[in-house]
Amino acid sequence: MVVVAMESPNYSVVEIDVPPARSADKGRGKNAKQFTWVLLLKAHRAVGCLAYLAAALCALPKTIKKRLTLQHQIPSKSDKLSKGSLLFKFIRGFLVLSLVTLAFELVAHWNGWNFQKPNLHLPESREIRGWTHSAYLSWLLFRANYIAYPIQVMSNICVVLFLIQSADRLILCLGCFWIKLKNIKPRIEGDPFKADDGSEYEYPTVLVQIPMCNEREVYEQSISAVCQLDWPKDRLLIQVLDDSDDDSIQTLIKAEVSKWKQRGIDIIYRHRLVRTGYKAGNLKSAMSCDYVKNCEFVAIFDADFQPNPDFLKQTIPHFQGNPDLGLVQARWSFVNKDENLLTRLQYINLCYHFEVEQQVNGVFLNFFGFNGTAGVWRIKALEDSGGWLERTTVEDMDIAVRAHLNGWKFIFLNDVKVLCEVPESYEAYRKQQHRWHSGPIHLFRLCLPSIITSKISVWKKANLILLFFLLRKLILPFYSFVLFCVILPLTMFVPEAELPAWVICYVPILISYEWVVTKKAGRSSESNLLDAAEKETENEMTNNKVQEQEKAAPPTVRKVNKIYKKELALALLLLTAALRSLLTAQGIHFYFLLFQGAVFLLVGLDLVGEQLS
Repeated sequence: MVVVAMESPNYSVVEIDVPPARSADKGRGKNAKQFTWVLLLKAHRAVGCLAYLAAALCALPKTIKKRLTLQHQIPSKSDKLSKGSLLFKFIRGFLVLSLVTLAFELVAHWNGWNFQKPNLHLPESREIRGWTHSAYLSWLLFRANYIAYPIQVMSNICVVLFLIQSADRLILCLGCFWIKLKNIKPRIEGDPFKADDGSEYEYPTVLVQIPMCNEREVYEQSISAVCQLDWPKDRLLIQVLDDSDDDSIQTLIKAEVSKWKQRGIDIIYRHRLVRTGYKAGNLKSAMSCDYVKNCEFVAIFDADFQPNPDFLKQTIPHFQGNPDLGLVQARWSFVNKDENLLTRLQYINLCYHFEVEQQVNGVFLNFFGFNGTAGVWRIKALEDSGGWLERTTVEDMDIAVRAHLNGWKFIFLNDVKVLCEVPESYEAYRKQQHRWHSGPIHLFRLCLPSIITSKISVWKKANLILLFFLLRKLILPFYSFVLFCVILPLTMFVPEAELPAWVICYVPILISYEWVVTKKAGRSSESNLLDAAEKETENEMTNNKVQEQEKAAPPTVRKVNKIYKKELALALLLLTAALRSLLTAQGIHFYFLLFQGAVFLLVGLDLVGEQLS
């Protein structure tokens, strides 16, 4: 603002800074403009989502055709086995019966032969119109008198199991909340690397084992990460336990071990000619070496795990002053968690496993299932518990149970994380899940006599038998499948048997059946990768030898996305049950069956994991 004063022929100019006044109309206009932009942005996102869904739906028939073509061109042994499997036959028979029943119900609905449950008022004989009507009435009587009751009994049993599972998870979540609230976690008192009398700290000798089998994609990064552990070289011994049956992979691993050996690392390559006992046999054979007797602790890392350099300094000190401590387990961290939908779902599931189950059991019970990797054992605890046994495919759970029965305690470090991978393809995922779920059944039968006769307290025995084995490892995986994939569809076709709507609000799970080594993709974190040019120079001669061996080797089978017939049949069954639920106006059942059927459809077409060209 400028003011001009005219007091004489001369004049003066005075400037006064005054902030401009904002009118209410201008403020309202600006807010309206911002609101318009927000609406346009949301509309743009909505249109983008609709376009994405439309493109996905348009591409779906083409993808299905491509899957079918490749399925015929490259037959898989596992597919041939799945065709004759008992589960596939059961689902297929159930699907056929469901389609026939649905067609019958649609005819009845079209003709107006609808009778509401639970009071079934059938018409008199003079009102019956034709043999079709009579057959439908006979089906209603048979369904109400003979089929509904056993289905209702199974439904009630599943509801009880559902309540037990919910109570178990609620208690675990409350325990996790209490741990966070009180900031409870294992701590190291003082400086663990300074002796009390001021003298130099004497580091214990640590053995690091890397069991692997045909791990072409990940062997280099795991060996590299372990060889860079921050621990005195004269107190660190590394074993690379290679069970590979491919000569070219053996050559690569030997070259990698030789490279680090030349750098002053005490690393040993071991290869078994007879691969008995799988991973347990491999670890058992390695622990029988004479030089292992000089080691006090052993750290185990699977081939796709990459520990940070300070891993041993974060775990070994917890053993000091704790003579009863047998295991220190670290948490897994995933380098490929955002790769696709399947990896994201696995990440959520495994986060619950570590954050809630492992941490709560470690804090309040000093016991949990060893994860088989990313952990440090006191070698004396392994020896007192009988060492590695080849009697089961879940050798990690086996040794953990036997150590617990011998009085050894475990701690879980939620803050110490080790990089690893989750399976990116559904094929690898289903193999991993079967290995994790099938072994405990056999192990429970083997361990039950030892648990009963052990000297641990009664409540610890009850925790092992009822919670650890029966509830979490045996009953829940199978009951979930039966409840949501068998009982729920049955109640749609037999409405006299009811399943409460509040039970439906549950996340579905997938169960599959097979056992093979889980395939790794070989992803690494940048901090653990060596310079690419240096690797190329050091391994040039080795790669030439490998190429010569690969030329003489038989051609490898081309990897393609597969069609999983069990999952597809189950998807059609659930979608058929969803259609049937519309006839009885069961809204929540319809939406649950629809979405779960869609999930199984995506899985059956192998659209949730890695997409191979």
